[in-house]
Amino acid sequence: MINHCARTVVFDIDGTLCFDGATIDDRVLAAIGECERVGYQVVFASARPIRDLLPVLDGSFPSATLIGGNGSLVSVDGRVRARAAFEPSVLDALMEAIGLYQATYLADGPWDYAYTGPLDHPIRGRVDRGDLACRVDLDELPEVVKFLVVGASDMAELAETGRKLGLTVNHHLDEAIIDFAPGSTTKWEALTSMGIDRYVAFGNDINDFDLLRNAERGVRVGSHPALDDVAHVTVAADPRAVAAEISLLTRAAPVVG
Repeated sequence: MINHCARTVVFDIDGTLCFDGATIDDRVLAAIGECERVGYQVVFASARPIRDLLPVLDGSFPSATLIGGNGSLVSVDGRVRARAAFEPSVLDALMEAIGLYQATYLADGPWDYAYTGPLDHPIRGRVDRGDLACRVDLDELPEVVKFLVVGASDMAELAETGRKLGLTVNHHLDEAIIDFAPGSTTKWEALTSMGIDRYVAFGNDINDFDLLRNAERGVRVGSHPALDDVAHVTVAADPRAVAAEISLLTRAAPVVG
């Protein structure tokens, strides 16, 4: 039996609900829908910008709150806003390092994006699948809310440079990418800024660490070792297993605590 007082359930997307980069299995969608029916507030919290969350959700859960860019973007009632952006001086310093290490990147504004990486990079296929935005030059973005390095001559040194600049840095060794976010921006920090501090969370990667660590119930999907000490339960990275774990929540509908 699951015992908790949380009235919110928070889902990461890629590797947690979505396993092909494009769709969510109908069994998982049905289980999340049942959570809504019994009274949970549903939040989707992703490294993707809001623009790239919409196609994978494909119109499902229109009332859900969306957190994008690892916390730098939020969408409530369909209204997207940037809640964190790179300070111009910090972005200038990061771009100096980009030049030094001959890095290529994906930079996101509140909606549009700049991309300098190879066209055949796996990340390119996940960008703007809904053809909702424009690819522009970096200086055309009104502000930069997320910066993803997809290649560099020395990824480790570039990641360390970001840390010294005070950025939140997630170096995904398995994908050979570095994810930079402004300041201390995380999914959990965005969640708490909206007054949500009691919740159940599902995640699979290092950028879900704080989300799971502060959850009343943290569910790890898959086996990422960075989440060993913060997950309350682990399930296989498989739609059937994930749907079954989500369905457990509906047997213990949230109560006011």
